[in-house]
Amino acid sequence: MTAIPPPWTRLTGTAHAIALEVLLRGPLPRSELARRLGLSAASVTRLAKPLLDSGLLIEEGPSQQSRTGRPTRPLDIAPSSHHFIGVKVTGEDAHAVLTTLRAEVIASCRSDLRGKDPEAVVATVAGLVAELASGAPHVTALGLSLGGQVPDHRTVVAAPFLEWTEDIALGALLEEATGLPTVVENDLLALTRAEHWFGAARDHDRFAVLTTGVSVGYGLVVHGAVVDSPDAGVGLVGHFPLDPLGPMCPEGHRGCASAMLSMPSVCASVSVGLQRPVTYEECLDLAAEGHPVAEPVITASARALGRLVAAVANLTMTPLVILTGEGIRLAEVARPALDEALRRDRNPRAAPLSLEVQAVDFAQWARGAAATAVQDYVLSGAAEEGTAAD
Repeated sequence: MTAIPPPWTRLTGTAHAIALEVLLRGPLPRSELARRLGLSAASVTRLAKPLLDSGLLIEEGPSQQSRTGRPTRPLDIAPSSHHFIGVKVTGEDAHAVLTTLRAEVIASCRSDLRGKDPEAVVATVAGLVAELASGAPHVTALGLSLGGQVPDHRTVVAAPFLEWTEDIALGALLEEATGLPTVVENDLLALTRAEHWFGAARDHDRFAVLTTGVSVGYGLVVHGAVVDSPDAGVGLVGHFPLDPLGPMCPEGHRGCASAMLSMPSVCASVSVGLQRPVTYEECLDLAAEGHPVAEPVITASARALGRLVAAVANLTMTPLVILTGEGIRLAEVARPALDEALRRDRNPRAAPLSLEVQAVDFAQWARGAAATAVQDYVLSGAAEEGTAAD
């Protein structure tokens, strides 16, 4: 019989704080945990014991000598004590991953959508969940992300790529189809949550994420919390003005982020000059070779991206901006133009800005959905009142 994993939902107060700190920062010696949480070493030892007995925490590595002369081993989470499934839905297909409690990907799969209507999307996702769940002893929860608005993390109120314009109770539909607790999130916010807890920004309490691809996305973390809003998923940053002489976007804005940075817009601009259809990767390859049509378009796009990074950093005073998305190779092909525009729009006396450029595929987007499910599950235990710290 498969053992039921120890539930986070029964952790309260200081025990929950210990488990959460180890999840996000572990492995950690008991002395370091005590310092971080303002506890005595004896309190940490006492409160950690039931977590060790339940299998939620484990002791890592060889025994170390403490200041008191007692042998001690760092505490860590048992990553495989819980498994989560994350699914990223696009307008054409769905990508799914099975992860550990730390959102480490164990397995992945994908499927074309059976249709764009909610029933077809749910059926597609349920099939992927069943496939991945067969390889795990137990799945704790499901996270799903998509391009659109999900203000309550349950109901999709708009999903342009799926052509949904009415409220869809997607969380409830997926729970009925899969039997798993489900959280639904905007895809950019889900990716931001993954970077915050388990990615490049795990040690930062203030940072921004900018994505380029079919559209332009923006996520922000301030004081250790993702900035959420009912407007998340509207695509507000996509129409931020960047170049008054740039091309038009479908909404009639000249030189906005969407017109300058989205993959369809870049392809359209190069295609006009070449008088033939081109792919985004071909645009970048031609620009890297110095092609007289592609190179100016890509340079202008990279310059616009630098201006957008500068605007985000100037307005939020964040020390870190992560650039990612399917179209972010732009930042590699034309990095000098990006850096030049960034320098020009930043005050030279401003603090140095760290710029992290990382490629992402749809499995990483799906990992963001899984990380959102992890976060939702783990933090649900924090809502209960518990034992006060000694």
